[in-house]
Amino acid sequence: MQGLLARWGFRAAEPSAPLSMRERILHARGLTDPETLHAFLEPKLTQLHDPSLIPDLDRAAARILEALHLSEPIVIFGDYDVDGVTGTAILWHMLRALHPGAHVSTYVPHRLDEGYGLNIEAVRELAAAGARLIVTVDCGITAHEPANVLRELGIDLIITDHHHPPAHVDDLPNAYAVVHPRRPDSKYPFGDLSGAGVAYKLAWRLATLHASNHKVDPRIRELLVDLLAFAALGSIADIVPLLGENRVIARHGLVRCKHTRFIGLRALVEASDLAGENIDAMGVGFRLGPRLNAAGRMGHAREANELFTTDDPARAAEIAAHLSRQNQERQQVERAIFETASARAIELGMTTPERRAIVLAHADWHAGVVGIVCSRLVEKHHRPVILMNIKDGICHGSGRSIEGFDLHAGLTHCAQHIDRFGGHTMAAGLHLAEPKLHAFTSAFLDYAASAIPAGSMGRRITIDTEAKLAELTPESVAALATLEPCGAGNPSPMLLLRGLSIADTPQPMGAQAKHLAIHLRDDRLRVRAVAWNFGPYRDRLAAGQRIDVVVRPKLSTWNGAARVEPEIVDLHLANV
Repeated sequence: MQGLLARWGFRAAEPSAPLSMRERILHARGLTDPETLHAFLEPKLTQLHDPSLIPDLDRAAARILEALHLSEPIVIFGDYDVDGVTGTAILWHMLRALHPGAHVSTYVPHRLDEGYGLNIEAVRELAAAGARLIVTVDCGITAHEPANVLRELGIDLIITDHHHPPAHVDDLPNAYAVVHPRRPDSKYPFGDLSGAGVAYKLAWRLATLHASNHKVDPRIRELLVDLLAFAALGSIADIVPLLGENRVIARHGLVRCKHTRFIGLRALVEASDLAGENIDAMGVGFRLGPRLNAAGRMGHAREANELFTTDDPARAAEIAAHLSRQNQERQQVERAIFETASARAIELGMTTPERRAIVLAHADWHAGVVGIVCSRLVEKHHRPVILMNIKDGICHGSGRSIEGFDLHAGLTHCAQHIDRFGGHTMAAGLHLAEPKLHAFTSAFLDYAASAIPAGSMGRRITIDTEAKLAELTPESVAALATLEPCGAGNPSPMLLLRGLSIADTPQPMGAQAKHLAIHLRDDRLRVRAVAWNFGPYRDRLAAGQRIDVVVRPKLSTWNGAARVEPEIVDLHLANV
């Protein structure tokens, strides 16, 4: 069925046996086996796999403990996004807990001046400053030249990463250890850990390897549990699938965000107006994560590193407030780039059915913000998007993809035109010389046209199950909380309600009437629903109209009483 915004499709056939709404949703997602179902609904820390199963992890842990014992200067070299910052914090706190006087420092490259990952200039400076061991977080899997430089200098390099690895072990960087759950030789049972997740596994093994008689000190055990808060932030913000180990990490870590022991995280929660709230994946994705990312996008991510390692409450509050201001600035810059890029894409014909990707570059576009704009353009135009800043003859930017199109594979296909790139199936970063821009654009557009079927670019909504308005009770909607945290790989439940009518004229909500309040009615019941960003469709909706509607079931609490208030995702007008 075609709604106002998207095509609709069901996740799976409806079960024949009568089941509750929650049971039907779980059934649609393939969660029918009792053991698998229990593991999903009641994720426990005992479900986490042995860290030693990750290749090179034990070797890395042993070398770090040796460096601590010998008081060797250790540098944790993290990426500038949320995943890198939180993973860096995990290792920093664990190393300082195991050896309070340890010579441990952190380094994060400047997003615009240095670019992503290890770079030769930075590692030379760190070596000159006395570093004897460098441990990467969320980067390094393609850092061949920096690894060779460090080996020549006699500095040990430990790489921990989760980005796309090479196809052969021989193509790994020449480091002391390369810790990656999806190395070509890996037999680790879960390959979708975030960078912070990999760092957490290393911290866990450091704790057990350091322990005498293999019994971890209660103080360190408690720290490991508290560090799940950072691992949850990194996992959710990096949009890894919230299934398997990631679900365990996210579920338990989010609980610890509310009453965290870490001063900087507490300050960030307060600056994000989440103090006293039960922090969920949406709170991370729309409040905490953007503030942390703003440091790297608009300034320098070392502020975010400092936030998560300081023990000074005043300094933590100062940094958190500054990150909030930077995030507001980022939002303004983002809106300006989005408007320009969207108009330019239309002007160049990149939004037509024949052109199945958008590739644009501009000297005025902030390189730290283009990745977010890519995501917005993907949502609007339903095709892969690459946006770049041009500075001093270099195009530097990011890309985002759609389901079914491997962005990393697309960049690999066009590698002859690119100086450097890396990332995931759905997101990537790249550098290329400006004279190569035209050839790269043509090659990538041609590849996208051949790889993406013409009918797959429009927005598609995947429905879990049909439901009746009467099923949307406070109790049944509250029961869906057991599916949380929702996100990549485990989206919020989507219900199809058929044969309803609009009870009254939809009422505008919010600034510039961007949203609508729509009362839905069947033969017996009437429910108020919220339609975000449906303001432009108000003239097409009238009291008495018959509709089918896709909703996210939600509860709204007022004066202590909970009522069902679904969010309308899309609707189909009868006889239209």
